[in-house]
Amino acid sequence: MSIRSSSESSSSSTKSWIVHGIVAGAAIAVAIGARAYLAQSKKLRSRVVGIIPARFASSRFQGKPLVNILGKPMIQRTWERSKLATTLDHLDDEKIAECCRGFGADVIMTSESCRNGTERCNEAQEKLDKKYDIVVNIQGDEPLIEPEIIDGIVKALQAAPDAVFSTAVTSLKPEDAFDPNRVKCVVDNRGYAIYFSRGLIPYNKSGRVNPQFPYMLHLGIQSYDSKFLKIYPQLQPTPLQLEEDLEQLKVLENGFKMKVIKVDHEAHGVDTAEDVEKIESFMRERNLS
Repeated sequence: MSIRSSSESSSSSTKSWIVHGIVAGAAIAVAIGARAYLAQSKKLRSRVVGIIPARFASSRFQGKPLVNILGKPMIQRTWERSKLATTLDHLDDEKIAECCRGFGADVIMTSESCRNGTERCNEAQEKLDKKYDIVVNIQGDEPLIEPEIIDGIVKALQAAPDAVFSTAVTSLKPEDAFDPNRVKCVVDNRGYAIYFSRGLIPYNKSGRVNPQFPYMLHLGIQSYDSKFLKIYPQLQPTPLQLEEDLEQLKVLENGFKMKVIKVDHEAHGVDTAEDVEKIESFMRERNLS
């Protein structure tokens, strides 16, 4: 569901290289075709829609979008914060759908065959009556997402015509360094993503956290060029994507560029049931209703 608001052993080794070569060749062909397709449009990417993909079933936290956060379902808090963003032209399992309709959200049901939030966003945009240039994937487990972050990644993508994807990072807390649920990111000197990992990156020789290094935490919110979003499901899963279980890596492995902005964002999302108490305490301390 989406709410509107990527010898014998020698012979075996050779076969393996051939198979990998075929897969890589196919990926390159798809990527070249994708770039040609994207190059057809030179319009300013001005029409923007925000989508909050959500599903009741979750391996880590069943029913997470409906969990109560100080009196409101988490999905409602995310939706309300998202509506405060100025760059969005529009913001759009049956239990979640019923809840969302109850507080006024537009709901689009998507197929169970969607493998991740990116594919869910693509299916949702295809069902919209109006066409958009940029689609923002707003994580439903970020009940305190700042609207300025949404606006920031949209503007970053609009200002980087060579990028098809944009996202945000913030400073990583030392206690989260080795938590696989906290995805880390490294970027180049021009603000483009180099890599994402569930492990600590960069990783030094000592194997310990360097308190002087500015490690970065990926916030999960991301925006896509709408034409690229249609291409994304056609790209075959890539080795790094499968190993890390991170959809952003499929984008990078296929040679596409991803713009990254750094923001100050103290409250992280809700990944597990234990995070609910943490975020409620955070809200009470700051008198956030």
